[in-house]
Amino acid sequence: MEIYSTEEQQAEAIKRFFRDNGVSLTLGIVIGLGGLYGWKAYNQNQIDSAEAASNAYNQFVESDDVLTASESFVKDNADSSYAVLAAFVAAKEAADKEQLDVAAQKLQWAADNVASLELKATALTRLARVQLAQQQFDAAMTTLDQPMPESFKAQIAEIKGDILLAQGDKEQAKSQYQAALDASSGNANTLLKIKLDDLAAAQPAA
Repeated sequence: MEIYSTEEQQAEAIKRFFRDNGVSLTLGIVIGLGGLYGWKAYNQNQIDSAEAASNAYNQFVESDDVLTASESFVKDNADSSYAVLAAFVAAKEAADKEQLDVAAQKLQWAADNVASLELKATALTRLARVQLAQQQFDAAMTTLDQPMPESFKAQIAEIKGDILLAQGDKEQAKSQYQAALDASSGNANTLLKIKLDDLAAAQPAA
């Protein structure tokens, strides 16, 4: 590296450096500052968008007709996680009103559009229950056979047991209920135990 011995040489070197590199330095500073302010503007835009979606979601859940409101809300906020939450809310409302086709459609949309594996599995297991209520047994089994986290193993087995019982296959239903009980944390599922006891009582002694 060249070492300058006098102030005059150093001053002349600085002048020469800026003369040779001034344009690129200026552009670099402008671009750097532009990127900084652009990043801040982007972040602020993200915050503003999130707040707007949150406010819209609150208005949606407080609306008098959730099912009707869900259509426009999901369409306007399709890229937001609030859209998936809205689909869950609308599905429950539809199921409560026995509009099972609508509930199934909302849950399928949620399953297809959510990133979280846990929420996807929640949508799929609820969809399977709706399909069971519709007596679409094969469709419900197909829904439950999709990949889901291990933590849903007990829930999946129990729903499969419900499907098999609805089809009159008590032996296979009992097997699924037992698998669900074995997979349950601490075997604490009281309702599942009742289902098993009912099946045992219904079967004649050997």
